[in-house]
Amino acid sequence: MGNELVLIIEDNEKNRKLCRDVLQVKGYKTVESETAEEGLKLAAERSPEMILMDIQLPGMDGITALKQLRSDPKTKNIRVIAITASAMTHNRQTMLAEGFDGYQTKPISLKEFLSEVEKVLGMRGT
Repeated sequence: MGNELVLIIEDNEKNRKLCRDVLQVKGYKTVESETAEEGLKLAAERSPEMILMDIQLPGMDGITALKQLRSDPKTKNIRVIAITASAMTHNRQTMLAEGFDGYQTKPISLKEFLSEVEKVLGMRGT
C-alpha cells in the first residue's frame, strides 16, 4: 500500500488537512476538492484509486456525487469512502447500501481511518 492517489472531497479545511497529512505520511498522494462538482471533474481527470467523500457538501451532496461517479464508465470503479459527522449505526448500513465502499465518522479516529483506507484499497479487483 501507499503511493496510490486519493481524492479528498471535503468542504472543511481542517478535516481536509487532517486527511491529507495522515495519508501523505503513509506514502499516499492526494488531490483535494471543496465541492462535489469539482471533485467529480478531478475524479474523471486524475483517476484516483480512492475517493474520501464528505456527505454534507455545499451544492451537490456526497450521495448524489457517488451516483454520478457510478454512472460514468471512467469513474464507476473508483473506491469511495463516505465521511460523515453522523455516527448513528444505521447510517453505516445506509451509506454502504447507497454504494459506498467504506464509511468513516467525524471526528476521524486516525487508527480506524487508516484501517478503513487500507481495507477499501485492498478491495480493488473484487
